[in-house]
Amino acid sequence: MATDMDIAFMASSAPAAQAALRELSGLYGCAAPEEAEVIVALGGDGMMLSTLTDTRELGKPVYGMHRGSIGFLMNEYSVAGLPTRLRAAEQAVINPLRMSATQRDGTAREALAINEVSLLRAGPQAAKLRISVDGKVRMDELVCDGALLCTPAGSTAYNYSAHGPILPIGAEVLALTAMAAFRPRRWRGALLPKTARVRFDVLEADKRPVMADADGRSVPYVTCVEICSEPAVSHRILFDPGHGLEERLLREQFS
Repeated sequence: MATDMDIAFMASSAPAAQAALRELSGLYGCAAPEEAEVIVALGGDGMMLSTLTDTRELGKPVYGMHRGSIGFLMNEYSVAGLPTRLRAAEQAVINPLRMSATQRDGTAREALAINEVSLLRAGPQAAKLRISVDGKVRMDELVCDGALLCTPAGSTAYNYSAHGPILPIGAEVLALTAMAAFRPRRWRGALLPKTARVRFDVLEADKRPVMADADGRSVPYVTCVEICSEPAVSHRILFDPGHGLEERLLREQFS
């Protein structure tokens, strides 16, 4: 099938995604990502996140089609009329979070996260965290299984499972949510401005080890993690009309 649109297809290793890759490439061809007008990710949300990360420097819009286990960021899979769907798609622009983590041996690690940065206990005892916002200590000690800071795009992922709030995609806020908070008991978390710089200091790090995770990129044995929004980096995600992130977030809250 001839098409006047250069499309790059990227697929997860799942059999359904690989089958879709073969079918779509046969119909529409498969351009190199750097030469394509749009990149189509085939799989679940994990594939969408990795595609956005891997192609960040190209600045190309990414359109996902659901061929995986979870697909909140994906569109329905359909072979017919793909170029028409791509031209009609709505665009959402998302800024990721930047994580700067320091490990027990002094090693500094950085990573970007589109959904969330989480701190999780890595041993049998609960984590103890001190939380500062914009240089001011806001909580001297949070005893918990973990805590996370998420973007609006990530608010329906791990954050929602931890009973955090769903954030409208255009909201200039971040959600800070605890997992299984013990002290303060049942602490509900906080909403912070998008410009906030959040710092977690791990207390008793040797006795109560903690790992940090930025969208699946893990850093073990951290002692300090600083997180902020990164406005210099933008991800462009495409959705079918009427099924954009704003609509999906609203539907999720009334389901």
